[in-house]
Amino acid sequence: MRMNWSGTKPALSVRDVRNTNPSEFRELYREQFGFVWRCLGALGVPSAGLDDAAQEVFVVVHRRLSEFRGESLLRTWLYGIVRNVASNARRAQRRRGIQHELRDSQPGIQPDPSASFEAREAASLVQRFVDELDEDQRDLFVLALVEQLTIPEVAALLGIPLNTAYSRLRALRHEFRCALARYEAP
Repeated sequence: MRMNWSGTKPALSVRDVRNTNPSEFRELYREQFGFVWRCLGALGVPSAGLDDAAQEVFVVVHRRLSEFRGESLLRTWLYGIVRNVASNARRAQRRRGIQHELRDSQPGIQPDPSASFEAREAASLVQRFVDELDEDQRDLFVLALVEQLTIPEVAALLGIPLNTAYSRLRALRHEFRCALARYEAP
């Protein structure tokens, strides 16, 4: 039986997950790695630590997959692990006093110095904004605005009512516009 790990389909049965074989875990890894990687970066894991953090996520997934009870979407459960790993990485980073900026999503493209400076400034502004958000707002920002999931998907992943997700996103966008206005003010 082919497993569907996308998180947008109905949750797997408990029996299906507990009987997951190595090839199915590889499929889960292949399908979800990009999601895990992007979320870790957007949640503040420095680029130098992304490899280790992604590995840690999948080690936890492999170790605890048999404990998944199917009470939520698998992607919701996976995002919870990502959030915990990212939180631990940010905490460790604060203890060491290390600061970082968001990475350019297209490392192979080298813009002119002016554009590069503007992109770093914009990434720095976004990272400062995300760093100031509480955990619930950060989750919404990452899933809706970075990952560009639909609001019904975000609501399902976060376990909140759909209208609550829409209203929180409206408020978050307003806060972000205000942060941009403060930045652009002389």
